[in-house]
Amino acid sequence: MRKLTITEMGRMNAEEFRASEKMPLIVVLDDVRSMYNVGSVFRTADAFRVEAIYLCGITALPPHPEIHKTALGAEDTVAWRHFPTALDAVEALRTQGYTIFSIEQCEGSIPLQDVNLQFSNVSSQKGYAIILGNEVKGVHQEVVNLSDGCIEIPQYGTKHSLNVSTAAGIVIWEFARQLLIS
Repeated sequence: MRKLTITEMGRMNAEEFRASEKMPLIVVLDDVRSMYNVGSVFRTADAFRVEAIYLCGITALPPHPEIHKTALGAEDTVAWRHFPTALDAVEALRTQGYTIFSIEQCEGSIPLQDVNLQFSNVSSQKGYAIILGNEVKGVHQEVVNLSDGCIEIPQYGTKHSLNVSTAAGIVIWEFARQLLIS
């Protein structure tokens, strides 16, 4: 086997990416403190053509060298907005018709493998939003309260959480599998 070159992969350029159809998913980062995590989420969002990222509270904003180190330019291709709080972002998403899920371990949370996404361009539903929280405290409880549901990534070891950018990648992949690939 031979690794493919970048040219052989046929990736789109930044202009083509911006003009392309996006997956109907917005990723909300609720007080994520690590700029490397923010950059990593941008890079994953670019890989799966996520509609946008909403950066809330203390979450760092591009341009910044530490975000760029892991985003590798995805911070320039993926649309993003800043909100003073994740509550503000949720209110905006709700008025636009998004179905909102917090990625959190909660009473009644849905295991990721049991999530059944249904989306129709003719329905009134705009798309989906997933909220990922602070590396220590997770998604704020007030934000969880306003969510349509919580999705939990099953874990089978001794730790009770994943790195926020790792969790984002796992959940974004499942959304892409159901919304783009199926």
